[in-house]
Amino acid sequence: MRVHFVVPADDRPSGGNVYDRRATEGLAALGFDVRATALAGTWPQPDDDARDRLADVLAAVPDGGAVLLDGLVACGVPEIIGSHADRLRTAVLVHLPLADETGLDPATAARLDTAERATLRAADLVIATSPQAAQRLARHHGLRRVRTATPGTEPAALAPGTDGVSRLLCVGSLTPRKGHDLLVEALAGLPLTCDFVGPARDPARVRRLIEHPAGIRWRGPLAGAELADAYASADLLVQPSLAETYGMAVTEALARGIPVIASAVPDALGDGGLLLPPGNTAALADALRRWSDDPDFRSRLRESALRRRDQLPTWESTARQLAAALTSLET
Repeated sequence: MRVHFVVPADDRPSGGNVYDRRATEGLAALGFDVRATALAGTWPQPDDDARDRLADVLAAVPDGGAVLLDGLVACGVPEIIGSHADRLRTAVLVHLPLADETGLDPATAARLDTAERATLRAADLVIATSPQAAQRLARHHGLRRVRTATPGTEPAALAPGTDGVSRLLCVGSLTPRKGHDLLVEALAGLPLTCDFVGPARDPARVRRLIEHPAGIRWRGPLAGAELADAYASADLLVQPSLAETYGMAVTEALARGIPVIASAVPDALGDGGLLLPPGNTAALADALRRWSDDPDFRSRLRESALRRRDQLPTWESTARQLAAALTSLET
């Protein structure tokens, strides 16, 4: 089966970019003819040139062709997706609902949510990256065909950590949705340090975070061996996100047996760590204080991480889920 896969052109490390790359490789390994196209643009709010490039890519697909579109590219431009809905078989892969990105003004969030609804209703199939996200998309947008393809996890060696307590790690782009501000506040007064790993678009915000007296160090976006080293030296992963569809940094940590305290990631975390309510700084501060002071609490979190480590999905299973979803477009 030939699939035209349209993704955003973005070389910054992110869960969505990793997923798209592994999806391309996994589908090809299963015998799919994957024609991937990366489109530059300020997605999901592109300029006219980016919109024209997307329209040209879709126009070049023969009638009846199967197209898988990253939701970041597709969901903000329903008029382009809808104009090809009758002649193409389209599936939209939603990494994060557009209105879930924090920091948007209410009018922009509402406009993006409306555009996303129109796009997903025009598509033949919607693919979400977690069961929770699939249920929410179906309910929120009134969708009937929503499938799930959960991100996989690469097997990894157990992380040695440092002293077993003091080195914390938070992996994710430095955007308000990831909750770094909450983490900085929760760490105040505790004998813990934390590395922030991820890209940042707002240098002033980064300066405010790392100037806090809580021992914060921003290491920028890391990949490959550098990212592996950051995980290896971590005693605890803390992901205080306000909203996520899955949470791949959590499973990357669990694959290394690293204990996890997180919010908004129930599908990724499972029973592998402590799940907190999003946006609750007091609960986060209490959990970090327990981590710092209570050896039994630390031991229980480590045991939970090790149990979950043996249950994590693989990228091969992700590819099989995507293959089943895309094959259903032929029926």
